[in-house]
Amino acid sequence: MREGKKHPFAINVWRWGLLILLLVLWEIGARLKWIDPFFFSSPLEIARTAVIKWQGGTLWRDIAYTGASTLLGFVLGTVIGSIVGLLFWFSRPVAQVAEPWLIVLNALPKLALAPVLVIWFGIGFLSKVILAFLMTVVVAAMSAYSGVRTADSALETLMISLGARRMQIFTRLIVPSAMPSIITGLRVNIALAMAGSIVGEFIASDRGLGRMIVYAGTTFDLKLVWVGVTVLSILSVLMYASVVLLEKVLMRHWRGTVTE
Repeated sequence: MREGKKHPFAINVWRWGLLILLLVLWEIGARLKWIDPFFFSSPLEIARTAVIKWQGGTLWRDIAYTGASTLLGFVLGTVIGSIVGLLFWFSRPVAQVAEPWLIVLNALPKLALAPVLVIWFGIGFLSKVILAFLMTVVVAAMSAYSGVRTADSALETLMISLGARRMQIFTRLIVPSAMPSIITGLRVNIALAMAGSIVGEFIASDRGLGRMIVYAGTTFDLKLVWVGVTVLSILSVLMYASVVLLEKVLMRHWRGTVTE
């Protein structure tokens, strides 16, 4: 038991230790000219540039812009897609007709639509949200429908024999049965939503971390490029960790609902 408790702690120590070692070697390499500081900069220079941009007010506004478009697209795509997938339970013929189209839509390179969406909806916030939405809605629908099909048919038959109405079966059996699949899909969807927002900003945008990276690259401000990449990585990790935490809370809440 003690070894089991120490194991996660040791893993975390190694993880953070390797990260710190990498940053130290990076800083030393830049100072001693082992690597070209113009192309690779250094952790301290990146941090210094980030502080300057934060104090100037541009960095936090770009973070807020990218974060908001990602979260809004993620929430809308997940909610609407999950509802659509759950509603397929009410009509098997509709589900059978729609399923191959969902597979086709999921296989489409939706990121390739970014230029079209920018032309349709402009370079502002809306086009980024729509692209993040398109990246997530089909995955959410497929996850929900996959969960619907895992519902216990014997338990459904028992509920029907006991006089349960269709809506009661849906809310008390189908939805709880689908929740694990829906919740598991959240991890995939948050990454897809982030990718959609960033690619939209790469194509054309007036704000956002993606716009910052593109602008810095065109002006050969590689310190700012590294700031954008670093902040974007941190934001992605924070969002993913938040979704993992949400997943644990939701799974704890829904566990045992079907049997009850």
